[in-house]
Amino acid sequence: MHPLRWLTCAAVAALLIAGPALPAAAQAPTKLRFQASFPSASTIFDNLKFWAERVKQLSGGRLEIEVLPAGTIVPAFEVLDAVHKQVIDGGHTAPAYWVGKQRAATLFGPAPGGPLGMDMMDYMGWLHDAGGMELYRELYQDQLKRNVVPIPMTSVANQVLGWFARPVANWDDLKGRKCRETGITAEVFAKSGMATVNMPGGEIVPAGERGVIECGEWVGPAEDMKIGFQTVWKNYYMPSTHEPATVLELLVNGDVWKKLTPDLQQIMLSAAWEATFRSQTIMNKLNAEALKELREKYGVKIQRTPDDILRKILESWDQIAREEEAKNPFFKKVYDSQRAYASQVVPARRFVVLNYSIQADYYWPEQK
Repeated sequence: MHPLRWLTCAAVAALLIAGPALPAAAQAPTKLRFQASFPSASTIFDNLKFWAERVKQLSGGRLEIEVLPAGTIVPAFEVLDAVHKQVIDGGHTAPAYWVGKQRAATLFGPAPGGPLGMDMMDYMGWLHDAGGMELYRELYQDQLKRNVVPIPMTSVANQVLGWFARPVANWDDLKGRKCRETGITAEVFAKSGMATVNMPGGEIVPAGERGVIECGEWVGPAEDMKIGFQTVWKNYYMPSTHEPATVLELLVNGDVWKKLTPDLQQIMLSAAWEATFRSQTIMNKLNAEALKELREKYGVKIQRTPDDILRKILESWDQIAREEEAKNPFFKKVYDSQRAYASQVVPARRFVVLNYSIQADYYWPEQK
């Protein structure tokens, strides 16, 4: 027998004995651990679970992400540093929580007025099509010196004014009320004379039950009902201008991110995009159901926010923003970028996009 033919036969025999090579999908999956800044009872945490499920599905099981609610490993307001130090591989949190570290953080979602008249769609457009993501990365990696990769995820726009023990007549009527507010929003409402208290979402209802606060805001009807606001307060006001374009964030440890293959990175990004828009569309339906239940089951009095409050929020924010631009170069850099984008997009949309109330009033006139 020719020696090469013998080697070929031997090789075939070896393969038959060893069996076929395992496909890539059968290899041990990469497993990561993410913690949220939000309680397990929230729809926000539900969106994080949806994202993790989509990542697993899209990766064919090659990437599995365990998701944990606030406080499982670190407190809600310590998620950023925990991701930076790789105590956890990633987190689901909010830029508003880092205003104490760099006040420009408020411009990445939770700013009054959008900011500058933008809604959630405009904000996502600025991020992805006008240089916003580069500034977002600069915020964390250059300004805050944190080894994290930010990914926008989960829309909670438009947030409502909030819950109150007593009815609210106007802006001046907020004076002296002890309310849960967070980030720059707390400073905005403080200009009314409100005594603001910052705390994570999971602590608001217990604080209200103990009488530590007499009012507070979180997100909107479905999310707030799931947390349990209706068990403490019965006066609910909406809409608001204090956080009309809020998108939350995923933070991934920079070293963890670099170790992921490019396709797994893209799967995480694509799943985050899907989860963000799903969070908005599903919330529309959940809010409708929640408003009905809040009225009929819990006796909540749902009222329109007085117009002067909506206006005063914007005026107070403008004052804060002007002062911050004058002393914070990075804040000014981000705000100038948003201003350039909003100055084109917002006026154009006023002509292109139909005012929602025109058709809504025709088919579904507001009940007095």
